[in-house]
Amino acid sequence: MPNKLSRHLSSLATGAVTLLLLLSSTYARDLSSTVTVESGINKAASESQVRVTRLAQQTSDLLSEYRAVVRETEGLRIYNDNLEKVVMDQRAEVVSINRQLTGLEATNRGVVPLMLEMIDTLGKIIENDMPFRLEERRARVVRLHDMMDQADVTASEKYRRIMEAYQGELEYGRTTEAYSAALPSTGQTVDFLRVGRTLLIYQTSDQLKTGWFNPTTRQYEDLPDRYRLEVKEGLAIARNEKAPNLVMLPVPGPGANQ
Repeated sequence: MPNKLSRHLSSLATGAVTLLLLLSSTYARDLSSTVTVESGINKAASESQVRVTRLAQQTSDLLSEYRAVVRETEGLRIYNDNLEKVVMDQRAEVVSINRQLTGLEATNRGVVPLMLEMIDTLGKIIENDMPFRLEERRARVVRLHDMMDQADVTASEKYRRIMEAYQGELEYGRTTEAYSAALPSTGQTVDFLRVGRTLLIYQTSDQLKTGWFNPTTRQYEDLPDRYRLEVKEGLAIARNEKAPNLVMLPVPGPGANQ
């Protein structure tokens, strides 16, 4: 009996060991499989995270580009709106300029004959005036006539020059001057004394001959010798060589220029 029991127990122990080994092998296989699956899951999760990160970066880049495009579009819209206003204003300006040019053309048709008449009148004034600086004043009238034919001179500039010439003639009536020029009657160079537009007297440099332009006869005539020193002093005063003083000079009577 004891031997049978011993053999039975030994058999049971062997079976238990065998079962334990089988269970250990099965557990090891299951554990290995679990580790493999876990590793696969971690790898897949890592790859998914990389893709998610890449997609998030792409999304951020696309959003930045979208915002930049929106800003650029808004800027272009504002620029186009402003440009449209500028174009509309320029169109209105063109219409205004065309209207002004039409009016200017009509004005020129009236102004040009007036300016030509003013130049002719200026020439007549010079010819009927005291003959002081006659060639210089005549040349100014000729230049004004030539100017009227010049296309590169605007109408306003032409008018300004004509008025400037009239202003110069007006100044002659308020000034006194002494200058040297040839006496038309003899060609001799003499000293002229002009007092406004009222009196034109001349004297030779040696003071031997003194005369005046008679507005009644419109001739150069000699003056009595009593005016010699008075004219000499008047010439000195006009040249600022002497202080202003009272001098006795012949003055034409009323209506002498008529």
